[in-house]
Amino acid sequence: MLRVILPNPRPWLSPKITPSPQPLLRIDGIAVRCCSTGGEYSGQTAQNASAHHDEQAAGRIGRRVLNPEGRCKLDTSPDRDFYSLPRFVKHVDEGFLAELTELYRERLPAGGEVLDLMSSWVSHLPEEVEYGRVVGHGLNAQELARNPRLDYFFVKDLNREQQLQLESRSLDAVVCAVSVQYLQWPEKVFAEVLRVLKPGGVFILSFSDRMFYQKAIAAWRDSTTYGRVQLAVQYFQCIEGFTQPEVIRRSPQHHNKSILNTVMSLLGLSRSDPFYAIVAYRNFKQANLKL
Repeated sequence: MLRVILPNPRPWLSPKITPSPQPLLRIDGIAVRCCSTGGEYSGQTAQNASAHHDEQAAGRIGRRVLNPEGRCKLDTSPDRDFYSLPRFVKHVDEGFLAELTELYRERLPAGGEVLDLMSSWVSHLPEEVEYGRVVGHGLNAQELARNPRLDYFFVKDLNREQQLQLESRSLDAVVCAVSVQYLQWPEKVFAEVLRVLKPGGVFILSFSDRMFYQKAIAAWRDSTTYGRVQLAVQYFQCIEGFTQPEVIRRSPQHHNKSILNTVMSLLGLSRSDPFYAIVAYRNFKQANLKL
């Protein structure tokens, strides 16, 4: 019997989420459910992931986008170690986040099933929109437990194992915010995203120019802004089954109205984080093809 000691997530549950049954957590193949006593978790080995994996639904990788050198990181320590301590901060500014929430409002279907891939303590979903289910994924359980929009979450290092323990064609949308730069096997991850999306389901990828430099892959770290946009587009295009990706560039407005920021803006010394998003859908025709 595995016993994993983690902070009790219940104090952070949204009032809209019923505490019972307790949210399910997965840690690298182990199903962990909150116990009724204290902040302890008990778990049982999860069913083999192949039970969730439908080869007919998976996206075929048409080509590799990255070479071995492009996948390298300056910090080669395990990502789970790097993210072991929670960071309750926002990694981009309010202008970027406002644009992201507006894009979600425009493209995510109300009442839909959503996966927030590589998430943390906040999902940036529009507060007024109700979704059927929001599943979170990330590398720090404490951050995910604090996220009020998640109905449940799982912890998994996608640079070690890319298969998602989710049913094929089960989601209406997948979102991934300011994290794609850390993926060493994006082709495999995007193929899995296609697998779990329903036909017509949307994948929204967003990013800016901020990153943990030592943890970003070389192909992203050493590229230009234009090169990063093109790289993200290729991640979609290398998978058979996505529609042609749409590139969205927006110039966020300053949300910091302090006198200092206003003066710096007038002097050209302050700017909002640039906003980029790539949007593509699972092709309806692909669902009828034998891959």
